[in-house]
Amino acid sequence: MLAVWAAKITEKVSVHVFHRQGVTWAGKIALRICPSILRDLAGQVKKDIFIVCGTNGKTTTNNMLCAAMEAEGYRVVCNHTGSNMLNGVAAAFALSAGIGGNLKADYACIEIDEASTRRVFPHFKPDYMVLTNLFRDQLDRYGEIDITMNILKEVMQSAPEMKVIVNGDDALSAYLAMDSGNDYVTYGISEQVTDDADSREIREGRFCKCCGAPLSYRFYHYSQLGDYACTQCDFRRPDIRFDAGDVEIGDGLAFTVEGNRIRANYKGFYNVYNILAAYAAMRTGGLKAGHFNEMLSRFNPENGRMESFRIQNVKVTLNLAKNPAGFNQNISAVMQDEALKDIIIVINDNAQDGTDVSWLWDVDFDRFKEDKIRSITVSGIRCYDMGLRMKYVDIPAMSEPDVEKAIRQRIADGCGNLYVLVNYTALFSTRNVLKRLEGEK
Repeated sequence: MLAVWAAKITEKVSVHVFHRQGVTWAGKIALRICPSILRDLAGQVKKDIFIVCGTNGKTTTNNMLCAAMEAEGYRVVCNHTGSNMLNGVAAAFALSAGIGGNLKADYACIEIDEASTRRVFPHFKPDYMVLTNLFRDQLDRYGEIDITMNILKEVMQSAPEMKVIVNGDDALSAYLAMDSGNDYVTYGISEQVTDDADSREIREGRFCKCCGAPLSYRFYHYSQLGDYACTQCDFRRPDIRFDAGDVEIGDGLAFTVEGNRIRANYKGFYNVYNILAAYAAMRTGGLKAGHFNEMLSRFNPENGRMESFRIQNVKVTLNLAKNPAGFNQNISAVMQDEALKDIIIVINDNAQDGTDVSWLWDVDFDRFKEDKIRSITVSGIRCYDMGLRMKYVDIPAMSEPDVEKAIRQRIADGCGNLYVLVNYTALFSTRNVLKRLEGEK
């Protein structure tokens, strides 16, 4: 009870006094007071615990899964803010508990940083894992993808009863699910939606994890996601249980799965995967998903995932872009907007971002060479590195290290349609700036 109270007070003080998120500190203090709090509270979840792992899409998929369960009338524990290391996971449970120190929840939906699964799994064993994708991310923190795959395989095998809901279009994720020995179910898109054959994207996992031979693709969706088969052994894209068909992308998204037409007012092809993952998790967990479309119609991704603001009649869209695959999909989503637009790119190199920003050179920024891009401003701690990257593709960019100044300038003299693309540690502070500016008269 004391640990729960301390967590709740810490979170409130952090938000209202220090204007910081406070979730990490809330979890840290709760664990310090009661080291068994996570195990104890997780044990009080009445039905199942779902976790979401993978390089991109964790927060959106996890929050969407939570919203879908709540739409069916269930009480759900969720780390909505995306704080996904041990302290953040502990905080999610502690902050959801009552003042008596007990938890009344039917389900838990928890996103977990891949490297942090080793620290979380000793506290509880999930019933389901959603594995979204595996891309190269923060090399100075994670190392190469093989290291991440080894960590995930280890924790999967430590929870042999856990079922994996895996993106079958990703050869790396599919191989990991097959290799782990856990039961698994797949989701994916079996029809070609976009022509990605000539893309200059860096594609991970071009070689078979079984035998080392090159993989052959019938088509790509983006990055290494697509319809693949080994050129030598029997490894290939698995049969897809939850298969999205008749996919439409544009101002909104739509697809059909299990005979149901799913619609969402989002941009970005990658969001088809996020929605499909949440749907597959619901159905695999035995839920009917009868209110899924209703949930999507009112679901706000928030937390900087294509989050919208209105400031002085300027439409501002904030989105996280923290690695090459994610940034390239951000660019695709931005370019779906046919209107004239201004862009601010914010790059930091704090420890949580990864101090190595060389990944910027693997992003296809050439696609911003279009007349409908009115201006590009680079900002953040490494704004001059970002400016140099733009110079090498002959795209003029203005530099303003101060994020708030950059935003105010584009609000004052822009075209009325602003996209702000940020990497990880710039997300919360930039969102705070936008919320504050939105509230100004």
